[in-house]
Order: sequence, then structure tokens, then C-alpha cells
Amino acid sequence: MTGRLLATLGLLTAAPVAAQTLIPLDSRPATRVLPALIAELDGGTPQVPPAALLGDAKRGADPLALGAWLEGQPATGPLVVALDAFAYGGLVQSRTSPLTTPEALTRLELIRAWHARTGRPVYAFITLPREPDATDRARNLEVVKAMVAWAREGVFAQLDVTWDDALRGSPAPAEGAALARDAPANVRVYPGADEVLSMLAARALSPQERTVRVEYSDPKAAPGIMKYEGIPLTQSAVNHALGSGFTVVESGPADLTLYVFNGGEARRAAVRISTLLHAGPVAVADVAQVNVGNPQLWADLSTLRQTANLRSLAAWGTPGNNLGSALAHAKLALDATSAVRQDALLAREYANDVIYSTQVRALLRKQLPESALAGQDAQAQLLTLAKEFFPLRVGNEYTLKDAFLPWGRSFEWDFDLTSDPAAP
Repeated sequence: MTGRLLATLGLLTAAPVAAQTLIPLDSRPATRVLPALIAELDGGTPQVPPAALLGDAKRGADPLALGAWLEGQPATGPLVVALDAFAYGGLVQSRTSPLTTPEALTRLELIRAWHARTGRPVYAFITLPREPDATDRARNLEVVKAMVAWAREGVFAQLDVTWDDALRGSPAPAEGAALARDAPANVRVYPGADEVLSMLAARALSPQERTVRVEYSDPKAAPGIMKYEGIPLTQSAVNHALGSGFTVVESGPADLTLYVFNGGEARRAAVRISTLLHAGPVAVADVAQVNVGNPQLWADLSTLRQTANLRSLAAWGTPGNNLGSALAHAKLALDATSAVRQDALLAREYANDVIYSTQVRALLRKQLPESALAGQDAQAQLLTLAKEFFPLRVGNEYTLKDAFLPWGRSFEWDFDLTSDPAAP
């Protein structure tokens, strides 16, 4: 099972009964491929638009083309949708789109019409844009308020209103707090963006409430305000747990322990994770740095042969990105019917969050300027650099077949892994 195959051909095959339909924020692997792979853990194959129908850094999605694609899918399960993809064309475009409030709402009518026609539940999210990129905050806020009204009317089974990359001085936390005061029960407001589709997919596919206990490598630092979110790390962990369908418990037995590496001695953290794994399921969110995993932590976990025993791991983005994707993956991994899919997803997370983020990206940036990364030569150089870190053993052994820079930049990659279960 390979990452790119799942992200192109496999996701477009006929879906089984009650399969989800996912409409991502844009075409990035973190927002399109990862949520689909997480959703696959229940044994089905989610329906996901091809990357060409979704927005990228330069071009927004065409809402009519997305709507036509959606109408062509069997409505046998819930719809999980990033509303910004319809309203503006994607996350990037939500910050600078010249559309008026009525024009954006007209685009979103496609979702209301789908719900009315099919009667299927809709799990949706929409973002409050980051500063200073947002050119029309008032318009975005009016659209969000309209979506909260739709949730009150029952259009959405769940609506998550999230804010994107709130640095110090951003108005988003205050806007979110004001929205939350009068929001109906099916609306949740918190910081987040790229991870939210995965969380909603987990909630839609696994409605059973599970319990989670959160442990921090540095408990004294955990109440501190996080960069990009404007709230304490402890609150963000609770928000993402609730958003993924967990109930947080302070002590006693729990279905899952979420171990949050937020600093301190990496080796001690790895030993602690190993100890926790003897007691029950564990997920690890590495949030000590933004967009970069801690190499010592993951090297020690690999030495202890514990990576394959985790329910999930995340170190690829902001603290909220990592908390949300780790919890969403773990929620479905607790119910997973396919050990093969679970192992393949852990391998992909390790390849992306640890190998690429901590090592390959820096090597690529040393060899090539960012302006040269859109060409075929850059893709070939990426593959040559990355292959030095494989094969990778999680449960099975994985080799790197191919590697890509889908947005022509070094921030993210996409890749194919092939597995050999018989490898020694």
C-alpha cells in the first residue's frame, strides 16, 4: 500500500456502503491524503476529490466542479467538508478572496442542497483567517456567523469553527470567544485548521465516546500559551480530544494515553512512553517545536522498538496540528480492523513527521534554493536525498519508491512507500 496510490487512484474507487465523503481544505498531503488514510482505518475507502479539483497555493478550487463531483458520489454515508474549499477555493484563498459575503454564501448553498437532497449528516468546519494575511476579516466573520446559523437550523450534525495561526495580537481568539458564547450545542470553537478534517472524520466514523488521559513530558510548561493558537497547550489538548470524540479523564484507567512531548529530556520521555505502552494504548504528539519532530526522541523510541506499538504519532505541524491528527488517528486505531493499514499509516507518519521534517527538508534546502523546487530536477534530488534514510521498519519494513514536492516548495512532500512484511 503506497501513499501516492492511495492519494490518487485508490481514493477514487467505488465506496462501500456507509463510506464517508471527504472534501478537504486544499490539495496538500496533510489536508487531503492524511485524513483519507485515517478514515480508511475503519475498513472502508473514503471518497475524496482528485487533487486537481482542489486548491493549491496559486489557484483556488472551482466550487461548481467540486459540487459536480460531490453530486456524482453515492450518498451512503456522512459528508465531512472543509467549507472554505467551497466558499473561497481553499485556506490560502480564504485570506485574500475578493468575494462578497453573499457570493461566498451562494457557493456554500451547494452543501445545504446536498444535505436536503440526501438527508445524510454533514460534519463541517470553517476557519477564521490568520493575521496579517486576511484582507477582509469582516466578510469572513459574517460567513462564519451564517454557518453557525445553519448549524442551529440542523444543516450540520457538527460544525467546528477554528482559527488559523493566531500569533500575538491576532483578533481571532476574541472573535472565537464571542462566537462560542451564543453557539448551539453542535458548534465547537477552537484554534485549528489542517488537522480538523481528520478529527471530524474520526467523530463521524467512530461515534462511540472513548476516554483519554493526557500526560506531558514537561508538566510545568504545559499551561503556557502556545504560539499560533493563543491558548494554553493544556486547553488545546482538551479541545482536540473533544473534537475527535474523546472524553478527557485526569486519572484512573483510560482507553488511550496521549503523551505530549513538549520539551525536556528526550531519552527520559522515550523510556516513559515505553512504560506507558505496557499499561495500554498510547499516542504521541511531539509539539516541542513547530513543523519539526525531535530527532532524539524518535531515535530512542526506535531503539526501544516501540514505534510500531503506538496507536498514532504526530510531529509534522503546529502543536494543534499534531494534537489533532494524533488523536484522530488514535480514535480510529482503537477500533481498527486492519493491522496492515494501521502499520502502513504509522510508517507514513514516521517517514513524513520524523524523517522528512527533521532531516530531509533541511538537506534539500541546503542543496537547492526555494525558487528551484518546482522542477523535475528538484524532485529527482529529493528522491536521492530521502532514499538514504530507508528502508524504514515499523512493524513491516518499508522502502521509498518515489517522492514529490506537490506544491513546488520544501515545506511538504508526498511519497510512495512499499512494504515487505517478510523482511527480516
